[in-house]
Amino acid sequence: MKDAHMLAEHFSAYTQWRGDVASGIGELRKWLQLNEIGDAQSDLRLQYLLDRLREDKLIVAFVAEFSRGKSELINAVFFAGYGNRILPSSAGRTTMCPTELQWEDGDTPCIRLLPIDSRRSNASISELKRFPDEWRVRPLDTSSAESLQAALAQVGETRIASREEAEALGFPIDESGEKGIRPDTGGTVEIPAWRHAVIQFPHPLLEQGLVILDTPGLNAIGAEPELTLNLLPNAHAVLFILAADTGVTQSDLAVWREHVNAGRRQRGRLIALNKIDGLWDGLRSEADIEREIAGQVASVAATLDVAPEQIYPVSAQKGLVAKVNNDDDLLTRSRLPELEYALSTELLPTKRDIVRDNTYGEVQDIIARCRELLGARLSGLREQLTELTDLRGKNQNVIEYMMRKVRSEKDEFEQGLQKYYAVRSVFSNLSNNLFGHLGLDALRDETRRTREAMLDAAFSRGLREAMRGFFAHLRGNLKKSTDEIGEISKMLDAMYKRFTVEHGLKLAAPTAFSTLRYEKEIERLEEAFNNQFNTVLTIVTTEKHTLTQKFFETVAVQARRTFEVANRDAEQWLRAVMAPLETQVREYQLQLKRRLESVKRIHQATDTLEDRVRELQQAEDLLVQQVAQLNALAERIERALEMPTEGVDVPSALAA
Repeated sequence: MKDAHMLAEHFSAYTQWRGDVASGIGELRKWLQLNEIGDAQSDLRLQYLLDRLREDKLIVAFVAEFSRGKSELINAVFFAGYGNRILPSSAGRTTMCPTELQWEDGDTPCIRLLPIDSRRSNASISELKRFPDEWRVRPLDTSSAESLQAALAQVGETRIASREEAEALGFPIDESGEKGIRPDTGGTVEIPAWRHAVIQFPHPLLEQGLVILDTPGLNAIGAEPELTLNLLPNAHAVLFILAADTGVTQSDLAVWREHVNAGRRQRGRLIALNKIDGLWDGLRSEADIEREIAGQVASVAATLDVAPEQIYPVSAQKGLVAKVNNDDDLLTRSRLPELEYALSTELLPTKRDIVRDNTYGEVQDIIARCRELLGARLSGLREQLTELTDLRGKNQNVIEYMMRKVRSEKDEFEQGLQKYYAVRSVFSNLSNNLFGHLGLDALRDETRRTREAMLDAAFSRGLREAMRGFFAHLRGNLKKSTDEIGEISKMLDAMYKRFTVEHGLKLAAPTAFSTLRYEKEIERLEEAFNNQFNTVLTIVTTEKHTLTQKFFETVAVQARRTFEVANRDAEQWLRAVMAPLETQVREYQLQLKRRLESVKRIHQATDTLEDRVRELQQAEDLLVQQVAQLNALAERIERALEMPTEGVDVPSALAA
């Protein structure tokens, strides 16, 4: 069927591209190990790249208020191949908690459900994922669509709770039902039985790394801050669904402003105007229907302040029926292929660009270091070859002079090493200072101080000051970290230049490192915090201990995650900037040692000169061959990444 499997085909192409890149990096890693080129740090970086490519996920979040046809749209786009609905999509509330659909090799088909009572703890969903015993696991029978339907309906399970219990679990209560759950005449409310669900089953797209995030309506979103602070911002695409029969309601607008459009980039955000089949009443002409749809698109675009091109009118229900029945005409009329094409062109290229840029930068840096190493070896070897060739026919006095010259160079270099060791000592101190600001111990102390300040606060002003102080401290620590990074970079740059000038080492400037991405993440987190917690209504109406608990199970956990990534990246950078200098120093020491031994042997027996020249010539041929192999591997990875290969900088020593 034309375009029916468009998204699947695009996704398969992306997966194939990712596999080709990983294959090229794997070959490079094996080649470096086999030829003993590079160092342990380069090997770790390549392994990290391979792990990242293998574990790469594409997260698509579906966000809508109740009864907009969200589950039906997921069924139509992703699961029509089952010949039936997989996710429950009857009228009313079918998705009661955030639900992830995913699959990894080694998984067992099942539904993992996190009880709603887990909100009473300080633990976030991300943290609770590490503890399987906190979840209720129910097996999935994937042999038929009917059994899947019955099992997946569990996501919509609810239970009755008192008003007090619902509020304690974080659900807003509102007599009108507009800004919270409306209690019944007995004062009780219906709440979700589950806080979060993870559905694991082997679907072709899920097997390739797609993760679908199905979100509940506004009331449930507001009750789970981690959705706003973590899950939605980390999605690679957000599909916001409206219904043609309701237009943009006040609750739709609230979801859009607070959860979809809050601080998001323009790319990777689409709007589906669902249920256009409601206009197919048999009385209007196609031209009238088209005018009506165009008018609704223009109205939605004006209300949401987006370009009309970002809005895709569809009929999920007719699209699903068309796919199940192989009805091309109905599929075209449902306009579902247009939305699928937009998902392909918005989601996959954006994600591909991110993966490509990150991978290319890492690989280029490692290859550049290896070229420097091979260049140093080739330069040293050719220098030895020139020296030994010049010794042909010379007397013992000349050879003794050569010995003294090499010894002098060795002594001079060893004096330079004292400066190198001094720099290593300062580098170690500055690194310790950096982790004093960026490290998790400092964050843990500040988290404890903030918690105590919040619990001790007598008024709402004290609560606000404690929470604002938390962010101010994080920003201050990132600023101090930037200063330390600047000192480290300046010192290493001077040392790189000294060894390049004084000893002829082939060293490019050390790579830069910035804390900007972590600062941006903390800014985003603070903005989400201000929207979620730092409002007069929230602070006045939420009990102090409950607010403190919510703050620390969402905001503080997310801040810790950001600092964990910053720590890992900083550690990797510190190892990466020292590795080239250490490798070149070690290599230069070996070259000096080999030269001295070579001249010594010739001094003792002149007839070994020709043998040694032949050995060096063979070694030179091998090095030239290794340079060609390294360049070929680099070109292969660049082709896989679809990067331009022209203009590659090759050190002059390698070009000879």
